[in-house]
Order: sequence, then structure tokens, then C-alpha cells
Amino acid sequence: LSLYAGAQQSHLLSAQEAVEYAKKNNVQVKNALLDIQIQQQTNKEVTAAALPQISGNAAYNYFPNVTVQTFPNFIAAGVYGVLTQEGVTDGSGNPIQAPTDFGFIQAQFGTKYNSTAGVSLQQLLFDGQVFVGLQARRTTIDFREKAAEVTEENIRANIYKIYYQLAASKNQISILDANIARLEKFYNDTKKYFENGFAERLDVSKIEVQLANLRTERQKALNQIANGFIGLKMLMGMPVQDTLLLKDSISYDNIREGVLDATQYNIADRKEYQQAELGLKLGEYNIRRYKLSKIPTVSLMSNYNLMRMSNEFGFDGTWFKSSMIGLNVNVPIFSGFATQARIQRARLEQEQNKNNFENLKIMIDGEVKQALNNYTNALATLDAQKRNMELAETVYNQTQIKFREGIGSNTEVSTAQNDLLVAQNNYILAMYDAINARIDFLKATGKLQ
Repeated sequence: LSLYAGAQQSHLLSAQEAVEYAKKNNVQVKNALLDIQIQQQTNKEVTAAALPQISGNAAYNYFPNVTVQTFPNFIAAGVYGVLTQEGVTDGSGNPIQAPTDFGFIQAQFGTKYNSTAGVSLQQLLFDGQVFVGLQARRTTIDFREKAAEVTEENIRANIYKIYYQLAASKNQISILDANIARLEKFYNDTKKYFENGFAERLDVSKIEVQLANLRTERQKALNQIANGFIGLKMLMGMPVQDTLLLKDSISYDNIREGVLDATQYNIADRKEYQQAELGLKLGEYNIRRYKLSKIPTVSLMSNYNLMRMSNEFGFDGTWFKSSMIGLNVNVPIFSGFATQARIQRARLEQEQNKNNFENLKIMIDGEVKQALNNYTNALATLDAQKRNMELAETVYNQTQIKFREGIGSNTEVSTAQNDLLVAQNNYILAMYDAINARIDFLKATGKLQ
């Protein structure tokens, strides 16, 4: 029982078309492509830091109780100062003397309603880290795109392996069908011999057992093929309920054609190598970013505001203007050695990247040599198993002829039949191994299309 509610569809696809389908529907590939879009948005954030930042503001404030402030009684001090300076006398004719302490007075400053509206602008003129970020934008996109290509290539290799193994399984079913047909004929012939007294009942029973086993093997093979199709559809991102039909076929000659010479191998063809090179470039940008954080940053600031102050609610009345233009220079002096630590950490991380890069080259060279050896051995094994299968079929045919002519036994035919089944099974397994080895070799040399 499936919970999938979509309409079932039928797809007749070649191996390349299966890969193209996976590029659009495989979740790993889709997420890798989304990583590119995420990086594009991150780059826009970096670009935005170098563009003008404009913002508006507005406020309307009501103060039920205007704040009372306490301050020295400067009014009395001023009055006494004038009286003393002018020589004013009191009622007794004595000069007025100012007291030593005038005390404090309280007063409310402000109005009950304050309104403000304005706009401000900030423009970064120079920031070393932002400057490096702008330079690194293209490289970060290239890195994400290359990572997506690596993911696509891994999915492509797995799809090719399963696709061509399923295509080769047609040969397996054809071989089993041919064996069943031969054994059914042999069964009918032996049954007639038994009815005419030229064979034993045991001979007929043995063939019945062999025929039942062979039919069971065919059903097992069909189940394995069905599971293979399910696995391929899951890898492609195709609904399991859909029907997938294979347009391409695979044969002995197909597996052998297009053998690549290892001397044509170029390490730069590998997607992982290309991605690692971009990683080293990003590491250098990272070091430069921290180095430039030591130098000053410069920015321009400006604002324009309108303010209304009144004890009456509303927006009428006089609005006072204010504006400002300023240049801000921030000079790093001492950051507790944090900047130097970041620079050193970036350098050490870059050393790790270089070590990994050198190790990657060694690994790729090793993979190519191993893949070539495996491919060569797989082809040799395939040739040997093909010859064994042909020889076993010849032996089986000869034993049948001898049995019909009465100079051979049923046991010889049964033994030849079993030997043929083993040889055929070994040939199919050798074909699967050769398919995998060929794809691994193409992938290792960066030639998998």
C-alpha cells in the first residue's frame, strides 16, 4: 500500500536520459543546486555592504508629566550680581551683600507633544574585509557549482552502474529461458524413453527437480531485477509507482568498446581536483580578509530631521529642521591580539588545504591505476567466462546427442547441465563486474559523460 497520491507515469529512458532526469529530481543534486542559489544570496549581502544604506524614521511622543530638573539657582545669583555691581543699598543704606548659598530651583523643560521625522544615509567608503568579499564572489559561486558537479558525477556513476546491470539482466533472463526450454525438451524426451522402457523413473524425477530449481532461479532473478528497478528509480528521484523502461541495451561488445588509454589521463579533468583548486583560492581570500581588517575603515554619514514641539496635540505649528553630514574613520589600535590570531588560524587552515590538495592528487593517481587494473582484469575474466560458457554449452549439447543415441547416461546430461548453469551464472557475474569496472575507470579518469 502506497501513500503516494500522484498519477502513475511510464518512462522510456536511455542511460543519458536517466541521468538528466536525476539532475532535476535527485534530492542530493537539487540540494547542491540550491547551495548555489544560497551562495548567490550571500554574495548579494556582501555587495549590499558596499552600497548606500538609507533609512527613514518617525516618532510621536506624548509626555503627561514633563520631566522636572533640579539645578543651581543661577537666577538669584545673577540678580544679586547686578545689584552688587550697581552699588544698590538696602533700606538701612548698607550695600546689598550676596548670600553664600543660593540653593536650587526646579523647572520643567520641554513640551507635552514632540514629533520627529527624518531620513539618514550611511555609505561605506572603504572596508578591507568587504573589499575582499567583493573580489571573492565569483570564486565562491564557482566553488558551489563545482561541488554540484561532483555530486552530479557521483549520482551519474551510480545510475550508469544500475542501469546497465539491469540492461544486462535481460541476457540473464534470456539464458535462463533458453535453459528452461532445453530442460523441458530433455524432460519430455526422457519421459518418452521411460514410457518405452529405455529410462528409469529416477531419471525423470531428477530432471523434474532440475526444472523446478531452474524455474525458481528465474523467479529469483526477476525479483532481483524488480528490486534493481526500484533502487534505480529511488536514485533518480522517480516515484516508485511509475513504470521505468530501459531504452539502451548492453552486450559483450559494448562493455569492451571505448577502452581508454591511461596515458591520456589528465588529473585536471577530475571534478574533485577542480573543486580543490577553487578551495585553495578561497583560502587565500580568507587570509587577505583578516589582514585587511588591520587597516582603518572609512564611512560617510548624513541625516536630515524635522521636529515639532508643542503642548497641543496635532501636527500643526512650526517644524524645526536639523541636518548633519559626517565622516567616520575607525582606526584599529589594539584588539587583544585577536586579529593576529585569526590571520594565523587562516594560514594554518590554508596549510591543511594544501596538504589535502597534495593528498588528493596522490589518491586520484592511485584510483586511476587501480581502476585500470580492475577494468583490465574484469575484461580478462569476462573473456574467460565467455569461453567457459561456450565450452560448457558445447559439452552439454554433445552429452545430449550421446544420450539420444543411447551411448550416454542421464547422469552425464545432468552433470553437463549443472556445469552449464554454473558457467552461465559466472558469465553474468563477470559481465556485472566488467560494467562496474568500466564505469569506475571512466569516473577515475574524469571521462564519465
